Amino acid sequence: MTKDQVGRMIGAGFGLFFVAANIGFLPTPAAAALRVLAIAAFLAVVVLGRRTRTAAEPAAGPRFGRGYWYVVAAEAAALVAGLVVLNPVLHLPQATVGWITLVVGVHFFGLAVAWRRSALHVLAAALTACGLAGLVLAALDAPTPAIRVTAGILPGVLLFASVLLPGRARACPAD
Repeated sequence: MTKDQVGRMIGAGFGLFFVAANIGFLPTPAAAALRVLAIAAFLAVVVLGRRTRTAAEPAAGPRFGRGYWYVVAAEAAALVAGLVVLNPVLHLPQATVGWITLVVGVHFFGLAVAWRRSALHVLAAALTACGLAGLVLAALDAPTPAIRVTAGILPGVLLFASVLLPGRARACPAD
């Protein structure tokens, strides 16, 4: 399995997590349908990822080196710090999904630089916007379904799209 395939599976796994963790408010038939679609999308990434191999793919794949681990460490620290403030200090547990999405979005800006994939900036901006919108909705005491769709389900769909659609983030040429 190439590094690019691993990166796609990680993205699809988090897409599945975002969707599955945020559909509980939906009526059972809608939640079941969305869950089945998310699982099918994840399986498509797994199956298609194992079938598509090109000679250039390993070089174009993500690098899980020092830059990657710095980004992941910063992401973990930001997640914990934000959750400590949102829940016990600000008493805004409904903002949790917005905070997680915001941090995940910002982490993609770091990955775009570490992996030299400028196209990841688009995904980063979209996820960051979803996270910010979710935080604003939570601060305005919006209904939980609105927060979950904006900062949970939509980001999951965006993650799936980023790994399934053609034109996905490619490596930038060396400077």
